Amino acid sequence: MTSVLDTTAIGKAKRPRKHVRSLTGYLPEKDKEGKETWPRGEEKVWKEGLRQLDTGVPSITKSIVSHVQTSLARQAYSLDDLGAYQAAALSVRDNLLINWNDTQMHYTRKAGKRAYYLSLEFLMGRALDNALLNLGLKDQYNVGVEKLGFNLEDLLAQERDAGLGNGGLGRLAACYLDSSASQELPMWGYGLRYKYGIFQQLISPDGQQLEAPDPWLENSNPWELPRLDVNYEVRFYGSSERFQDGSGRAIWQGGQEVLATAYDVMIPGCDTRNTNNLRLWECQPKRGFDLNSFNAGDYERAVESSNSAAAITSVLYPNDHTTFGKELRLKQQYFWTAASLADIMRRFKNLDKPITEFPDYVAIQLNDTHPTLAIVELMRMLIDEEDLHWDAAWQIVTDTFFFTNHTVLPEALEKWPVPLLEHLLPRHMQIIFDINLLFLQSVEKKYPGDRERLARMSLIEEGVPQNVRMAHLACIGSRKVNGVAELHSELVRTTILKDFVDFYGISKFSNVTNGITPRRWLDQCNPGLSQLITKTLGIPKSVWLKDLYKLEGLLDHIEDKKFRENWAIIKQSNKERLAHYVQTQLGLKVNTHALFDVQIKRLHEYKRQTLNILGVIHRYLTLKEMTPAERKKVIPRNVFFAGKAAPGYYIAKLTIRLIVNVARIINEDPDTKDYLNLFFLPDYSVTLAEVLIPASDISQHISTAGTEASGTSNMKFCLNGGLLLGTVDGANIEIAEEVGSSNVFFFGHLTPAVEDLRYQHMYHPVPVEEKSPALAHVLNQISAGRFGDGGIYEPLLNTIRQGDYYLLTEDFDSYLEALRMVDEAYSDRTEWIKKSIMTTAKMGKFSSDRAIQDYAQEYWNIESTKVE
Repeated sequence: MTSVLDTTAIGKAKRPRKHVRSLTGYLPEKDKEGKETWPRGEEKVWKEGLRQLDTGVPSITKSIVSHVQTSLARQAYSLDDLGAYQAAALSVRDNLLINWNDTQMHYTRKAGKRAYYLSLEFLMGRALDNALLNLGLKDQYNVGVEKLGFNLEDLLAQERDAGLGNGGLGRLAACYLDSSASQELPMWGYGLRYKYGIFQQLISPDGQQLEAPDPWLENSNPWELPRLDVNYEVRFYGSSERFQDGSGRAIWQGGQEVLATAYDVMIPGCDTRNTNNLRLWECQPKRGFDLNSFNAGDYERAVESSNSAAAITSVLYPNDHTTFGKELRLKQQYFWTAASLADIMRRFKNLDKPITEFPDYVAIQLNDTHPTLAIVELMRMLIDEEDLHWDAAWQIVTDTFFFTNHTVLPEALEKWPVPLLEHLLPRHMQIIFDINLLFLQSVEKKYPGDRERLARMSLIEEGVPQNVRMAHLACIGSRKVNGVAELHSELVRTTILKDFVDFYGISKFSNVTNGITPRRWLDQCNPGLSQLITKTLGIPKSVWLKDLYKLEGLLDHIEDKKFRENWAIIKQSNKERLAHYVQTQLGLKVNTHALFDVQIKRLHEYKRQTLNILGVIHRYLTLKEMTPAERKKVIPRNVFFAGKAAPGYYIAKLTIRLIVNVARIINEDPDTKDYLNLFFLPDYSVTLAEVLIPASDISQHISTAGTEASGTSNMKFCLNGGLLLGTVDGANIEIAEEVGSSNVFFFGHLTPAVEDLRYQHMYHPVPVEEKSPALAHVLNQISAGRFGDGGIYEPLLNTIRQGDYYLLTEDFDSYLEALRMVDEAYSDRTEWIKKSIMTTAKMGKFSSDRAIQDYAQEYWNIESTKVE
């Protein structure tokens, strides 16, 4: 009998349906006495060959040179800063891998519960400096690199920011990964390995934002470890046929299949060997190059499957204003959650426990609604693959997932068209309909005849087309739901999820105020201040970095004149560092003795960068009307903006254009340039934030009350001694409670008044000239062409003149008064420095170490476990 070749299988990867083996997760076998046995070869030889951590300068330099020689195939004669950075990074990664291996083995031996953090963004920032600081090896590498003829700071500058995130959502996820490792908690992150990240922001000659690809992987990424043996098949499209036996099971077949391949990024803890993991998925075709099509001359078809698969992990947040972009975003979300669930399930099954114990070993945190399809995917796995009854499967699901909500803006709550879901994920749409029916039956039982409530709570929003409400699905499929600041959590309970609170009870809905890691956002970005704090407190840096409440010890020194002088010197040096950056990047000079006023955020109407630029214009017009003698009494001010607008967000991009063109006018005006300058710093990133934040005297967090969930940049500024100017919104409130209201500059209407004011705008509008003559004058000057063609900005100005949904007309005069109070306070330098010290000293609550412990203890029920 001759074997027959299946020609349809030519070119297809010979991989099993499920991943059956991993490079990690296996323990030694034991003999009859319970003693571990060595698996192969001579144990002594193996152990003598195992590497140890490189902690001394000689071993560090040897490691770097070894990577220059063997990993990069370079020599000392041909090595530049980029090559030296790559060799140093690989050397550090070796240390991380040693700790990482021991950590994963420790977790496997422990066989305890693990947490998994699913986030579509992880805005990591540069890794080398962070790794050296957490490992406690920066001084040694500094010396070692110098002995090799390089400067460590030059090497650090060679690293590109990982293009894995856009804003606060991704930076929060990155902080939580750092804190989980530092707090020795068994937690992994799961995300996507975007080839191009968000986009590179460029500014055109006329001030417009332009978007270019950000090929952050073009020089390879020394911080990732490809796991080519860890891959899972993910299906799209096809058909789903239900069994007719009443089990609820179905067969999903046909369509397109792709492969999810894992890339691991080591996450080192501070002052501990514990090193956690961020697993990123790259999409690859299940069937690669089609040689038959190529030979037939159909070159496009030959690579069609490869291109289609690669598109899924090409770009973060593809523009969903097109049908293709919307489908691609949904593909990204399912691809990532399906691969992550398959990996989590494989790891759980290695424990050889009954599937009913899944929640005893697994907790999954959904960072916003993007990973909500994980709820449906786990139901599919439990019913169709594990053959569980619906009720048992749903119990496992609702004991496993936890949901963090990040918005109270109704328009920001994610929804997906039912026809798109039915087309792309037919089996999942069936399950969503089943979940919805059973849920609504339970609601109707509690509230008989209340059809309006049923319509409000349904997972399906009626319309043409119907839409699936992902926040509702995340809410009913999770064990607990939390907001990210006290006010935000209260608004979630009383507005967007009020019906669910009534149905489930208040205990399901709680708060975990966001936090930031002080390792990156003080020690790494502001080393001078970190050293001063360590010296002043008289305790090791690693101690207060992991217990930020110890900063309150600075209050004992607030009356020490020498301490205040040192504090001021550090702030001045940070200003000079920022001025140097602006000079080298933009060719603009910065007055380092002026007040530094900073707003760095994603461009959005609710964040009100527009209010800020209108305030700058008012200040400029006021200065123009002053005499030279009057101007000399004014506090000089530099205003800095940075942030990206979504490519399809026209009004946000108009705001950037206005900022850039206003800057060109006022920075060149001989009457005012000594008293007011304006800068827009393009291509905002974590690395740029690390330069801006330590230099700030004041930072602006001025969202319309009740619209900002929390914010974390406010915490970063305050931790670095920058004072806060803002609305009574998000975490601003809790910061003021900690640092004292006298050290915060609040303005604007409060949350309870917002809806009434919007009602008045809609039905009883009052002209801007009557509400705020000062604002009307500013708007008229823009329209008149004082800052370029005024007609360009009319769509932006009309959002204020007509409707004013974000209440700029209501808050403008109050905002100007807050700015005046800042000037007045800044004129007393001694008291200002005291306010700065007080602000830093009272930021203990806002550490991500505290937040991650809240999740671990109150939600996930996981315990710290230290690697020795």
